[in-house]
Amino acid sequence: MKRQPRVAAIHDISCFGKCSLTVALPILSAAGIETAVIPTAVLSTHTGGFTGYTYRDLTEDVLPIFRHWRDIGLKFDAGYSGFLGSPEQLEIVSEIFAEMKKQGALIVVDPVMADNGKLYPTFDAGFPAGMRKLCEGADVIVPNLTEAALMLGEEYRDGPYTRGYIEEMMYRLAELPAKLAVLTGVFFDEEQLGAAVIDARTKKIDYAFSKRVQGSYHGTGDVFASALVAGLVLGKAPQAALQRAADFTADAARRTLEAGTDIRFGVNFEEGLRDFACE
Repeated sequence: MKRQPRVAAIHDISCFGKCSLTVALPILSAAGIETAVIPTAVLSTHTGGFTGYTYRDLTEDVLPIFRHWRDIGLKFDAGYSGFLGSPEQLEIVSEIFAEMKKQGALIVVDPVMADNGKLYPTFDAGFPAGMRKLCEGADVIVPNLTEAALMLGEEYRDGPYTRGYIEEMMYRLAELPAKLAVLTGVFFDEEQLGAAVIDARTKKIDYAFSKRVQGSYHGTGDVFASALVAGLVLGKAPQAALQRAADFTADAARRTLEAGTDIRFGVNFEEGLRDFACE
């Protein structure tokens, strides 16, 4: 019988408002991947649009959890990180990933720290440099346009984008040691939205687009990255994994728009999991 792949997901838990671990765990599990989790913090809700939320920092637990896993002999096919709340957590996760990489794990970093041209208010101006360092130890990185600009020291630009601008950004991301760089939030017109991927060895760039859903939806970055990780771990070619993730995310946003759901609550990805699992 084929061995079940195993991924370690290192994200926060927002108890309401679909994002981070409450997105990564079900999506990876639906793909048939055993998913172990290291929560970096626990919040009553995510911070996008909510006030009065609770927050418990779990920095002191992150490394002991991984060390316990190591002591009982757990090995992983991939490590996957998202929102990390402090420079200290960046250092800890870098240490964990260095050890996992020695065992052959695929390391994926979604450098969650900014969107729409702005760094999240929980981070200071020095945080992008620390996140760039974490990305330099990864095999796959998945920044959005804002995060890529911050890590590369570029000014953020609003879209629609030109193909020349996107490809210049991709070539610069390829200078980081990651094997694959995926750039999300790419669009050349108002009809389609998607992502680009570059193979750092060949410098070949591919794109994946889906019909654009009007509006901005919280958690779509986590949905996309988790679906992408699932595809890569299961051995799909990067462009195929990219397209699958783009379509899955767009379908979730479309269901949410049609239902008129409060966009703070996250997107309805759950109703797409059955089809996602069967692909």
